[in-house]
Amino acid sequence: MKTAFSVGLTGGIGCGKTTVADMFAALGASVIDTDQIAHSLTAPHGAAMPALLAEFGPGYATPDGALDRAAMRTLVFSDPGARARLEAILHPRIREATAAAAAIATGPYVIFVVPLLIESGSWRERVSRVLAIDCSEETQVARVMTRSKLSAEQVRAIMATQVTREQRLAAADDVIVNEDGLEALRPQVERLHARYLAQSV
Repeated sequence: MKTAFSVGLTGGIGCGKTTVADMFAALGASVIDTDQIAHSLTAPHGAAMPALLAEFGPGYATPDGALDRAAMRTLVFSDPGARARLEAILHPRIREATAAAAAIATGPYVIFVVPLLIESGSWRERVSRVLAIDCSEETQVARVMTRSKLSAEQVRAIMATQVTREQRLAAADDVIVNEDGLEALRPQVERLHARYLAQSV
């Protein structure tokens, strides 16, 4: 599925992956967000819903037929086996949809937004470069508490399921620091965009 030149964009929860991806998209890159694909697969009448309901039961659907994400989050945090069953259903479908989107991408290069890129193992071989969005753990917690109305303990529990900041930075080819707002972010994005354009020729 590796396109001529592609970037795997990753980062911990609250690091600003979507903000950075939107900036690259505005500059002309084709952005494919695996989280958005997962949401569409688990929306009402989503392609993964029949298999999910068959595996986990109707109690994991909302009244309108979407995946009850809160109920599923609680289950997978308490049961690693449930996480594996969930991923066995979702990951092949996400991969298929991602490949289909990449096949019709029109930008000079493709950015795949993959929150768990380092954790997944297989993504490193599928992209030309890995770009990590980085910020302090304190900033992550504060942002997610504000955005998602979760407690600090809940945010840290999610962070504990992801690789550490140090592991993510060690695996990255490129790093964007998202600590000081949009004005500090934009020049970093523009600099990397120019580099990626040169490498995609």
